[in-house]
Amino acid sequence: MSRANVRRLALPLLVFVGLLLVWEAAVPALRIQPIILPPPSGVATAIVETAGPIAFHARHTLVTTLIGFGAAVGLGLLLGFAIGASVTVNDALYPLLVGFNSIPKAAVVPLLVMWFGIGAVPAVLTAFLLAFFPVAVNVAVGLATLESELRDVLRALGASRWQIFRKVGVPRTMPLFFASLKVAVSSAFVGSVISETVASNAGIGYLMAVAASDFNTRLAFGGLFVLAAMGVLLYGVFAIVERRVTGWAYAE
Repeated sequence: MSRANVRRLALPLLVFVGLLLVWEAAVPALRIQPIILPPPSGVATAIVETAGPIAFHARHTLVTTLIGFGAAVGLGLLLGFAIGASVTVNDALYPLLVGFNSIPKAAVVPLLVMWFGIGAVPAVLTAFLLAFFPVAVNVAVGLATLESELRDVLRALGASRWQIFRKVGVPRTMPLFFASLKVAVSSAFVGSVISETVASNAGIGYLMAVAASDFNTRLAFGGLFVLAAMGVLLYGVFAIVERRVTGWAYAE
C-alpha cells in the first residue's frame, strides 16, 4: 500500500478515535446522564450485548438498501443517458425530475405504506427514490457537457453517433457516475432507515425506534454506529472501484 493510501485511511481514523476519546471524557466531566448521551464505551457494550439482533436487523437494512440502490442505478443510468443525449428529452423530463426531487421523501412513506403495507417494500422504494436523482443527474451532465467542437471533429473523421457515445460519451461520464454512486448509496441508507422507523418490523431503523420507545439510548446510538459503519464500508468499496476504473481522470 502506498504512502498516500495509508495517509488517506489513517487521517479519518485518527480523527474518529479522537472524537470518541473526547466524547468518552466529556460525558462524566459534564455530568451528562447516560439516558441522554451515553459514552462510547456504553454504546460498544450495548452492541456486544445485542450482537445477534443487531446483525439480523443490519442484514435486513443492507439488503433492502442495496435492492433500492441497484434499481436506482439501473434506471438512473438509462434516464441519465437519455437526458444527456437528447435536448428534447432533457427539456421534457429534467424539470419534472427537479420538481420530484424537491418533495421530501419522508412525506411519501405514508403513501407507500397505504399502497404496499408494512414491510420491506416501502423501505426499498424509499431507498430507490432517494438514490435515483443523483445518478440520473450526474450521468446526464457528464454526457451533455461533451464539447460540441469535439463532436464536430469526430463526425468529420467519420464517427457515427453511436461511436461518439460509446467511445467518448460513456468514458466522459464515468467519473461523474462513480461520484454519484458514493452519494446515492448514502442516500439509499437514509431512505431505508426513514421507512423502517415507521413502516417495517425489521431493520436498523425499526430497531432504533423500538430502542427509543424503551428509552434505551445506548442501543439507539449503537444502531447509528452500525449504519455509519455500513455506509462507510460501501462508500469505500465504490471509491476503490472508481479509482481502478477511472484513475485516468484524476491527477496524481
